[in-house]
Amino acid sequence: MSEYVLLRHRDIPDLDQLKVYLKNGGFDAWKKVVTSMEPMELIQLAKDSGLRGRGGAGFPTGMKWSFVPNNLWPHYVVANADESEPGTFKDREIMESNPFQFLEGLMIASYAVQAQNSYAYLRGEFWQIGLKLNQKIAELEEAGFLGDNLFDTKYSLRLHVHMGAGAYICGEETALLESIEGKLGQPRLRPPFPAVAGLYASPTVINNVETLTNLPPIVQNGATWFREHGTEKSPGVKVFSLSGCVNKPGNYELPLGTPFRKLIYELGGGIPEGRAIKAIMAAGASSALISATDAALDTPMDYESVANLGASLGSASVIVLDESVSMSWLAQKTTHFFKHESCGKCTPCREGTYWMAHILDRIEDGGASEKDVDLLFTVARQMQNKCLCALGEFSTMPVVSSLEKFRSDFLARVDGQTR
Repeated sequence: MSEYVLLRHRDIPDLDQLKVYLKNGGFDAWKKVVTSMEPMELIQLAKDSGLRGRGGAGFPTGMKWSFVPNNLWPHYVVANADESEPGTFKDREIMESNPFQFLEGLMIASYAVQAQNSYAYLRGEFWQIGLKLNQKIAELEEAGFLGDNLFDTKYSLRLHVHMGAGAYICGEETALLESIEGKLGQPRLRPPFPAVAGLYASPTVINNVETLTNLPPIVQNGATWFREHGTEKSPGVKVFSLSGCVNKPGNYELPLGTPFRKLIYELGGGIPEGRAIKAIMAAGASSALISATDAALDTPMDYESVANLGASLGSASVIVLDESVSMSWLAQKTTHFFKHESCGKCTPCREGTYWMAHILDRIEDGGASEKDVDLLFTVARQMQNKCLCALGEFSTMPVVSSLEKFRSDFLARVDGQTR
């Protein structure tokens, strides 16, 4: 029996082959929901389990499903497999090595809201994974797990893979919907929200790959089983993508509530050359920096505890920064990423990321004054709570938090010191 819930392929060779997946209980949950469960019963199960979205927001999955109205049809489910956040690589491993559990989860979510056509939206760089998923979907159709009148019921379902064009902004759910519809990948004004007017102006549920991959074992084992791991408010296991200044980067499946220290030092092997740890980014490039104090390292990695540090767990893309890293340099790198990926639709993000990058370049080149450091902070703060979507807000987090906690790194550049 696999010790893993999501990364089961690490214990079960060739789990990406249908016959192996079926041998290990594959699609038992799917058959169970279609033949013996009502949609509302499935939604209640998701609520009882406490499963929260694993894409970053941590929103309760069952509650999200329940927002879909039953007087507007058709319904759609979209799997957000864009995974463009720097430092995040968990969904890729799942889709490459445990694709059927992900697809089964997408199918279960589709049944919950009675969608008959559902989509997996992949970033453009994942074209090889997209080809593989299309092959797997064809196998499921041939085996009778997808198609019309499934298991001799009135329910029918088809899955579709849609490839993006490599735009980070399409990880934002409304920009993703625009992209599927063949439009420019830019966020929509809300309301209306996707649950009411999503894909093709119809009610739509959007769930992350990891979120969906939790569903088959929840259906098979129950809500109480799922809550045996994690915390009361953040139940279950989570895949943590560990990278940066660490000896053993990679994906680690752990119960939510595991301390940063265990992930970084026990599993990640600590910091190269025994250097001191300086800061942690818990949610990839979109993170507010966490000063790596003993208290922070002993903080449980769950949605509530990380928020108490003034940061967000997000998709749990833990980037470790040691004492060799200048936070001025880090802010410059993240800001250039967000400037490049801004869709340009709203002025605060479009202009703000440009000016933050411009000032940071001047600081890093040694041509700035202390007034420029103050100006950088002002520009970043002026952007906050004014952008159309979260990208602009994300872009300010490394800048503002590094200026608040590591201002000396910026002043060192002003004093003429170089990296």
